[in-house]
Amino acid sequence: MKVITILFAFILVVSANNKFKNCSLIINKKIYKVCYSYKNKGALFVSYTLNGKLVNSLNIKKRQNFYTEKIIPIKYRNSPKDYIKSGFDRGHLLSDASADYSKKSLHKAYSMANIIPQYPSINRYTWIKTEKLERKLAVKFGNIKVVIGVIYGNNPKKIGKDKIAVPIAYYKKLYNDKGFKQCYYYKNKINIITKKDKLKNHLVNCDSLHIMAF
Repeated sequence: MKVITILFAFILVVSANNKFKNCSLIINKKIYKVCYSYKNKGALFVSYTLNGKLVNSLNIKKRQNFYTEKIIPIKYRNSPKDYIKSGFDRGHLLSDASADYSKKSLHKAYSMANIIPQYPSINRYTWIKTEKLERKLAVKFGNIKVVIGVIYGNNPKKIGKDKIAVPIAYYKKLYNDKGFKQCYYYKNKINIITKKDKLKNHLVNCDSLHIMAF
């Protein structure tokens, strides 16, 4: 049984909707899909579905090593080394804790195609709350669908030898076929308050994010 099922409509949406014309490559990791941007050397979107019956079934503690995604042409790849002394965390889109039901699935989550630069305060203290929420909702509803969008500025800060673009913000849409829908929006900035930060502070109208097609 697969914990995560592929959103087949994702490819059709990317092809049909000019909002996603900047997707240079669709990367199918089986348990999730990535809409990858050669320009930014990072993801524009990631989509997956969590199965609540198995999402917390094993919870592997030992984490994997990050690795370069070889399906991406060399000149458009990013590398784990780009983050060294950059001031940014290697931030998962599909989180490791949502994929730790087997060694194989956990390994897939450590592809650099699934990683974006996140300020440590966000990655470790605030965005992580959405990751816990998606697993909770998957258990509650039986499954939960997830779309994560990454927003880049016109002239983004870049890090590392490969010049990875740093996002200015990102969001997460959580929904199912029964009408449940919630969206959370986060700015990627260093001075975010972490101790008093709550999920509700980031709750937004999903329609404002222009992701209705998903």
